[in-house]
Amino acid sequence: MLRFRSILTLVLVLITTFLVSCGGSLEAKVPPTYTPEKIEQLQVYITPINEAREQMAIVGDLIAKKNWVDTRTYIHGPLGGLRLQMLNLSRSLLPKDQPVAADLAKQVFAHFERIDAAAKDKNADLAYTQYKEALKDFDSFLDLLPTANS
Repeated sequence: MLRFRSILTLVLVLITTFLVSCGGSLEAKVPPTYTPEKIEQLQVYITPINEAREQMAIVGDLIAKKNWVDTRTYIHGPLGGLRLQMLNLSRSLLPKDQPVAADLAKQVFAHFERIDAAAKDKNADLAYTQYKEALKDFDSFLDLLPTANS
């Protein structure tokens, strides 16, 4: 009888150990969110991108005036570093937002390249259409960004 208790105890210990090791954590995982500190860090990237969005009106004016040289110069000059800024910011967002933000940043610059080509060909209709599409994608990118109220 003593031997049976020892074996039974050993079996219960093994079963308990197995069950404890197979059991997962009971903690519920909180979905990632932007903390106020993270939003403050992101402002370093967000501020110049917001300023560039405000400057997009200049590109529209240049296209409307058919000032092709200045249109191309402005895209390559003041807006030239925007691609890197947008891609860096997209890498700093939440993992679920990163692919969408990176794709929108690439789309904005695809439109810039088409505006540049249209300006080179002096095609006002194509340049204006691409300008409007760039604004839409730019605004969609900005909508992904956290604000201090988020």
